[in-house]
Amino acid sequence: MRAGLVQLTVGDLPVENVAPVRAAVRAAIAGGAGFVLTPECTNGISADRQHQHRVLTEEAADPVLSMLRNEAARAGVWVLAGSVIVKTGDATDDRFANRSVLIGPDGAVAARYDKIHLFDVQVSETETYRESAGIRPGDRAVLAQTPFAALGMTICYDIRFPHLYRALAQAGAQVLTVPAAFSPVTGAAHWETLLRARAIETGCYVLAPAQTGTHPQTTGRVRATHGHSLAVAPWGEVLADAGTQPGVVYADLDLEAVRSARARVPSLTHDRPHAPPEPAA
Repeated sequence: MRAGLVQLTVGDLPVENVAPVRAAVRAAIAGGAGFVLTPECTNGISADRQHQHRVLTEEAADPVLSMLRNEAARAGVWVLAGSVIVKTGDATDDRFANRSVLIGPDGAVAARYDKIHLFDVQVSETETYRESAGIRPGDRAVLAQTPFAALGMTICYDIRFPHLYRALAQAGAQVLTVPAAFSPVTGAAHWETLLRARAIETGCYVLAPAQTGTHPQTTGRVRATHGHSLAVAPWGEVLADAGTQPGVVYADLDLEAVRSARARVPSLTHDRPHAPPEPAA
């Protein structure tokens, strides 16, 4: 299976993102991708919660996700909407879901994953994020079965929590998806290292389509992201790096590479029970 990782620079209006995302997905399909992956926040990036409440919808009405379902069915390919930010309809919690949606070649939703780990950090004196202020965390890991591989679905900040990836791999994941909108500061320092580490630890392919550049905003503060969508092999080699411009990069998936990596270092089967450490004084 050829995977096409789509790198985007979306704005904060979902309806205006439909056309550029469609064009990028069609370019990936024209390049031979049977599995197309888009980044986190494919339907829009914004730090303005009031604006989001005005322009975002529940999943069924999201225009970008609807378009992606149509494109999957039109071309007969698998599509991962890396994530869309959607309303949940929860009367007791008006925060959004940051949801990764796997779409089958018939256009139907095959699996959903709501981001578990939320980016509440201060990465510099001028760059602070409180994702949990607007996003309701998910509470379950998701392994999606497809004809070409078992997919462990994750999103962005999840990459810093290796136990999630180990659990997915031990449950049968062969490919790990990590759509992201990584901060330029943490991206430059940690992005590639974290992705390669998760691949090496699990013997999985890691596919990480990313947002890039400075994102057009109609309200609120300017947002920028790191780019460098990466595909990493099960032995840890970087197969593709999209750099910092919007576009598509490709990786050909061969599950024999998963089997080989795990046979050489079968660490997924070497867990040992142990007592926890004593707390630091």
